[in-house]
Amino acid sequence: MTLSENSPWRKEITTLPPWLRRPIGKASDLSTVQQIIKQRQIHTICEEGRCPNRGECYGRKTATFLLMGPTCTRSCAFCQVDKGHAPMPLDADEPQKVAESVALLGLRYVVLTSVARDDLPDGGASWFVRTMEAIREQTPTAQIEVLTPDFWSGKGGAVSQRERVEQVVGATPACYNHNIETVARLQDRVRRGAKYDRSLAVLEMVKEMNREIPTKSGLMLGHGETEGEIVETLRDLRAVGCDRLTLGQYMRPSLEHLPVEKYWTPQEFEQLGEIAHSLGFNHVRSGPLVRSSYHAGE
Repeated sequence: MTLSENSPWRKEITTLPPWLRRPIGKASDLSTVQQIIKQRQIHTICEEGRCPNRGECYGRKTATFLLMGPTCTRSCAFCQVDKGHAPMPLDADEPQKVAESVALLGLRYVVLTSVARDDLPDGGASWFVRTMEAIREQTPTAQIEVLTPDFWSGKGGAVSQRERVEQVVGATPACYNHNIETVARLQDRVRRGAKYDRSLAVLEMVKEMNREIPTKSGLMLGHGETEGEIVETLRDLRAVGCDRLTLGQYMRPSLEHLPVEKYWTPQEFEQLGEIAHSLGFNHVRSGPLVRSSYHAGE
């Protein structure tokens, strides 16, 4: 059985703009990071999320570690990460394994993210802290950026969310990142289980707890948003003190995920980046292949 040339899959592939095609990178660079990760049975969002930049990042001996397993309890319609209501039990040695990997790779700037773990009593907040402590014990000079879920789950969601964010802020990350992902109108369609205001609240709480910690957020464009809606979202982010911003193009992982409504051009991304700077963001990465932790150490 063969796929028809007129099938949706074939159309999606053949209409991919040239600026979204890039080489995978050197096999030796990929191998070095992959061996270290696989030997320790840990995960990176680079692999689980099929990031288009993983070849470049692995060549720089960098990776964004995905904590608490590869299965997410949310079912966002854009994300490649596996989904399920019964994620694997936590690996008690994971913080140490990540710390060993950081040391072996000689990282000076580390990004820690995670799947959403609504099944855990604290949503995984203490796991971020444990991993940060393990990294600092082995590599005291490493700076650590966190990219957390919204930490909203269970009864008394707002109270729990504040307590969980406070745990992570108390460990003083070099940057606290939480992605709003898309504009307000498209939240329910794109981010199942998440809310626009909840995400803004995470970033606002960080600033209330420690104004010295830079905050960061990002959007994936291509879900049908307008330029006006994007600018409105950027204003909302600045209103809660968000310092840094990433803007990238959504690329459909499979036919089970949302289709791409628009491929924004490099010129449009450049213009949006200029608008973001004019609104007061002090660090902006805006481009089709930009992702949350792309060149984060810079």
